[in-house]
Amino acid sequence: MNMLANKVAIVTGASSGIGYATAKLFAQEGAAVVVAARRQPELDELVQAIAHLGGQAVAIAGDIKDDAFAKSLVDKAIECFGGLDIAFNNAGTMGVAAAVPDMPLEAWRDVIETNLTSTFLAAKYQLPALIQQGGGSLIFTSTFVGYTAGMPGMAAYAASKAGIIGLTQVLASEYGKQGIRVNALLPGGTDTPMGQAAANTPEAREFVEQLHALKRLATPEEIAHSALYLASDASSFTTGSAMLVDGGVSINRV
Repeated sequence: MNMLANKVAIVTGASSGIGYATAKLFAQEGAAVVVAARRQPELDELVQAIAHLGGQAVAIAGDIKDDAFAKSLVDKAIECFGGLDIAFNNAGTMGVAAAVPDMPLEAWRDVIETNLTSTFLAAKYQLPALIQQGGGSLIFTSTFVGYTAGMPGMAAYAASKAGIIGLTQVLASEYGKQGIRVNALLPGGTDTPMGQAAANTPEAREFVEQLHALKRLATPEEIAHSALYLASDASSFTTGSAMLVDGGVSINRV
């Protein structure tokens, strides 16, 4: 039985990594998917991959910081598939690693706008569509950084992602009575292009792996299955959560 049969979902950051794996999994589980990212060729490849699996998807390339783009994703879901039931707002950036005194204001603003303001814009347009459907699941990708651990040079990243958790809790309390569940997904280190860029030597990767209790990184598919849980009726009584899927990095001290 497909967990998302007859559902319509938006997945951002879908051109690679967690977003790519999640879009494919949602489609395999029966959802029609609007996939979004900045890179059109990669999105087109994803749409073809989903079609080969027997699923349905349409792609829109654009900037998640743009108000009109956020609206266009919802409009496309309604135009192509008749509504919106699920949104996985996953796109984001780590930004430039720097101590606060050395961080240019524009670098700070770019991370905050990409990670946090885009979340506001997503919710602004997705919530009315979810209400129109009689409820649904709104999911944001946050992180353990700034929640259970602080890491040098990651002030903007941590602040933006912690802000997502605060927004998640407020939206969950505001819209629960209308059947909308709002949750934040907090991955640990994951073997994605972004993660590979952050730990770009064998020594750096080994160091990051050892931070986790499981002594390894997650695959994008592992995080995608946690997103599927939050998207599906399996999590029907889960809302307002900051759900750690972090391989034990938050509790590991050895």
